[in-house]
Amino acid sequence: MRRRGTAVGAALVLSGAGALLGLAATPVQAATVAYATHCVPPAGISPVDGTTKVEITAPATAKVGDTVDIGWKFVQAASKNPDIIDLPANSVQPSGVLKAAGAQSADIAMQGPRQNPAIPKGAQMVLSGMKGSVKLTAPGEVTLTPDAYTVNAMSTDTKCTPKEPVQQSATIKVTAAGGTSTPTPTPTPTHTATPTPTPSTSGGTGQADFTGKEVQIPYACKTPIGDKNATSPVQIDARKNGGDYALTVRFKKSVMDSPADIPAGSVKPSMAVVVGGADKGTVQAAGPANAAPIKSGDPIAIPDLTGTYKPGATGSSTLSPGVLTVNALGTTTTCTPTRTQVSLTLDTTGQAGGTSGGTSGGTAASGGSTDGTSASTSGGLADTGASDHGTLKALGLVAGTAILLGGAVFTFMPRSRRR
Repeated sequence: MRRRGTAVGAALVLSGAGALLGLAATPVQAATVAYATHCVPPAGISPVDGTTKVEITAPATAKVGDTVDIGWKFVQAASKNPDIIDLPANSVQPSGVLKAAGAQSADIAMQGPRQNPAIPKGAQMVLSGMKGSVKLTAPGEVTLTPDAYTVNAMSTDTKCTPKEPVQQSATIKVTAAGGTSTPTPTPTPTHTATPTPTPSTSGGTGQADFTGKEVQIPYACKTPIGDKNATSPVQIDARKNGGDYALTVRFKKSVMDSPADIPAGSVKPSMAVVVGGADKGTVQAAGPANAAPIKSGDPIAIPDLTGTYKPGATGSSTLSPGVLTVNALGTTTTCTPTRTQVSLTLDTTGQAGGTSGGTSGGTAASGGSTDGTSASTSGGLADTGASDHGTLKALGLVAGTAILLGGAVFTFMPRSRRR
């Protein structure tokens, strides 16, 4: 037994030595850096200035041709959870960019899982660690420096950017594939990646489905009881059908609680999707009215809205969320974007009787600009069309008449869609 124990002990020692040798062959370094940061939360919440502290881990040495893994740990996030709502567990996801410089240049996309403890109102944000990778293309020293990052919490983004030059946090010494080190400080461009998507653009011949970017749209709403402001995340998708496109307008904040009983068939929203770029005009999209009664306290879910876009011009045409209307038991709320963004870009071919210069699929209406400028309306909107989940605040019955409390529902946080 003693001999066997000695053999086992020797084996453990040898395996431990092997592990140490392996670590020595590919040593990992960890360095912490702090930098002043400016964070811009969703519309309606004031920007925040704070300090970001991150720890970057990367191999100390590698060879040309290696793809190396890099870690980003948040020691401290720059912002706190605003005093609005407690964030539930696993509702926050970070993404960001790590700058590589020196022997090669690259923007390395970093992303972490949607994993966090419950974060009370006013508490420091707790963010999961991010990971990314980069393929090494040139011998020499490659420096790694943290840059901007985005915090996505319950479908809203807070964007944080450095306010000062950031110190490099790690350096990888890259040797030639043969093993010799020939440092070359001349930057060699490589792939560039960003943590946030850009508006989708139609692809090559034969592509049928196009997915739009989710954009945050601030609205100014005219309601029967006064003016309200609200912000909604909206996404426009398209499916090509011949020369036309079937549009679907989706709202990510699609659930709100009703303060009163709502009869079936009483809520009818509409939207004029704004066409820009090579083409001009609007496209009406529509969803069905509520099929079942909505009890007081139950969530109000707005369905996906659909419409048909017939291009009136050839070129790169854009689709952006536009004016919203909601009709309910004889009352109307109209919400106009104060600033809008392009959700989808399509390479279109003009069709006879297409949208250019007018509207498609419904009554004429003009919506918001696609370049972040203010939007205005002209004319009326049809009773059919698109809706905004996030902008509809609440529905109440007063003397048998539905009143749309345009901005009130934003005092509630949306829950996940219930079918």
